Amino acid sequence: MHIAIINGPNLNLLGKREPSVYGSKTFESYFEGLKEKFPAITFSYFQSNIEGELISEVQKMGAESDGIILNAAAYTHTSVGLGDAISAITAPVVEVHISNIYAREEYRHHSYLTGKCAGVISGLGLKGYELAVSYLSSAKNT
Repeated sequence: MHIAIINGPNLNLLGKREPSVYGSKTFESYFEGLKEKFPAITFSYFQSNIEGELISEVQKMGAESDGIILNAAAYTHTSVGLGDAISAITAPVVEVHISNIYAREEYRHHSYLTGKCAGVISGLGLKGYELAVSYLSSAKNT
C-alpha cells in the first residue's frame, strides 16, 4: 500500500512556527517515526508553499497512490482549485489539520476541501496523520 502525504504552506516551518499551536517537532522527524510505526506502508511526502504545485501533486498522487493525507493549511480556506483536484481523482483523501481550525479565527471554519474528502481530522496535533494512515489502511482492506 502506498500513502502520499501532502502538506501545504508554512508546514515546512513546523518545529519553529508557533510551537504553542503546532508543537516543537519538525515534520521530517515525525515522518521518520510514522514510517517506523507503519513498516508495511510505503509513504511519499511532498510539501509546497505554492498552490499550483499542490494541485499538481494531488493529481499525480491521485493516480499513483492508494490514498492521500492532505494538510492544505491556509489553502484549505481559499483554494477552489485544490477542491476541484480532489474531486477529479479516485484515491481517497483525508484532510488533516494539526490545530483545531474550529477553535481559531472565523475564516478558518470554512473548507473548500472537506466535502470532497473521505474525512477530516482536526486539532489532534501530528497524531492526526497517524489516525489518517490507520483509516486509509483499514479502508483499503475492507
